[in-house]
Amino acid sequence: MSALSVALDIRSLERHFGGLHVTRGISLRIAAGERVALIGPNGAGKTTLVNLVSGVLAPSSGQVWLNGQDMTALGQAARVRAGLARTFQITTLAPQLPVQRQVELALFERLGLGGRAWRPVDAYPAVAAQALDLLSSLGLAEQAARPTAALAYGDQRLVEIALALALKPRVLLLDEPMAGVPQGEGARLLAALQRLPAALALLVIEHDMDLVFRLASRIVVLVEGAVLADGPPEAIRRNPEVRAAYLGTPAGVAP
Repeated sequence: MSALSVALDIRSLERHFGGLHVTRGISLRIAAGERVALIGPNGAGKTTLVNLVSGVLAPSSGQVWLNGQDMTALGQAARVRAGLARTFQITTLAPQLPVQRQVELALFERLGLGGRAWRPVDAYPAVAAQALDLLSSLGLAEQAARPTAALAYGDQRLVEIALALALKPRVLLLDEPMAGVPQGEGARLLAALQRLPAALALLVIEHDMDLVFRLASRIVVLVEGAVLADGPPEAIRRNPEVRAAYLGTPAGVAP
C-alpha cells in the first residue's frame, strides 16, 4: 500500500482506563476505496477503537493519521474537516424533522452556511438539490418529506449514513449499522452500502456476518483489545484461531 493511497493510518494505538487495557498496540492501515470490517466478541475494544479514531477519546499512546495528516492531538471537528465521518450504534436523528431538511442542515454546515440555515429552503435551491440527490443514491427519495420518526428503522439507518455522506468524507466509520434493523430490511441496507462511492474508505463494526462477508474486501478481528487476524474474507473464514475466538462452528458462519 503506497503512502499516497492510505486514507486512514492507525499506529500502535493504545487506551487504558485505569488498570484496564482496552486497546493494545493496534496498527491498521486502510486504503482509499477499501471496505474493511472490524469484528470480534463483545468487549474486544471495537467501539473504543472507533472512538479513538474519531476523536471522542484521546489515546494513551499511539497515533491516528488521516489522509497523510497527524490528527492525534486534534478534536472531532478537525477530523471531520479533514475528511472523517461516522455513525453510531444508537440513532441520533431529530425524530420530527423531515429527512431532506436534516440532510440540508448537514450540507449547510459543510458549506459554511450554518448561520443561514434558518432561511427558507427555497433560498438555496442548490443545497436542496444536493440533499435530494444524496437521498436518491440511498433509495430514500420517496421518504424526503417525511419525519424520521415515521420511517422504518432500516431507513433511519440510511438517513444517518446520508448525514455522514453530506460531509463529503474520505473515510467513513460505521458502528454496527445493522443493530436493531429487522431481518426483512437488512438486504436494502446492505445494497445501499454496496453502492457507496468507490473512492470512500470504509471501516465498519458489525456482528451481522452476512453483511460482513458480502460487503468487506478485508476483515480485521479484534480479541481482548488486540488484532488477532487481518486478511481477506475467505482467509478469515478458514482461520482456526478466529473460528475458536469468534466465528464458532461452520454452521454459524454466513455464506
